[in-house]
Amino acid sequence: MREFPSCFGESGVQVADSSGGGATGKHGQNLVTCVYRTPPAGRRRRPCSITVAWSKTMTGRSFSLQIEDTAAGDCLWKIDIKPWLFSGKKGSKSTAAEDGKIELFWDLSAAKFAGGGPEPLSGFYLAVVFDAEMALLLGDRNKEAYRRTGGATPTSGAAACVWKKEHLFGKRVFSTAARFSAAGQPHEIAIECDAAAAQPPVGGPSLEIRIDRRRAVEVKRLAWKFRGNQTILVDGVPVEVFWDVHRWLFGGGAPANAVFMFQSSTAGAAEKPSPLPEKKPRAAAFSLVLHAWRTE
Repeated sequence: MREFPSCFGESGVQVADSSGGGATGKHGQNLVTCVYRTPPAGRRRRPCSITVAWSKTMTGRSFSLQIEDTAAGDCLWKIDIKPWLFSGKKGSKSTAAEDGKIELFWDLSAAKFAGGGPEPLSGFYLAVVFDAEMALLLGDRNKEAYRRTGGATPTSGAAACVWKKEHLFGKRVFSTAARFSAAGQPHEIAIECDAAAAQPPVGGPSLEIRIDRRRAVEVKRLAWKFRGNQTILVDGVPVEVFWDVHRWLFGGGAPANAVFMFQSSTAGAAEKPSPLPEKKPRAAAFSLVLHAWRTE
């Protein structure tokens, strides 16, 4: 995960870019990647990591799924599904694993997408079953998913999303939504920046990040503070916000992307947010990485 903070300095934190970001911006591919940590399920006595990547290109939407053994680091299953390239938008796949059978079920026939993005928001389900026990369930059609899969409710608790990466496209405002804790509600995130001037005068481009339409972060004199970090509170949980807008300001004529990361802490609400950069990042409960591509 190359997008995590890589260099801590006196004036802020540099957020590294991913090597595949440029191709995404040039070809207009919209990609959302989520990583879920699952507790032991079925006959498995070890937790797993499930990565679900939703993508949208000019040819249509698709998704891929990869399951890894968290302790051993072994890939248990990797599969690409392209339901929009044929008539059926629901189906199932299965594979044999050492600890039992792994099954994937999905129904996207009535899925709804916000703003034409790649990730479905409602009217769908995607289910992963480990040895007849539900390991991961996404979507809002839970009853139908349990009825079709026959999977039992997990005895060790539900899977939790621990990492999400999303590519956003816009001219000045970039919007998305995220849930910063398992018990919290989804929050609207809006990033606004007028980065037209490469060498702005005093009072030039500034950066504003809003959570549920309320200003959470404001950065003035952005040309001098194009990389930095600040801690805010969301649902009583500390969330550290990192930004790197160097390419927006000084990237030249090529498609330019800025990188933002929202990292919720495992620390309790009693901890007061610090306005100064941390020497070490907190243990993260959830990390959201946004690649914001500026379009002309």
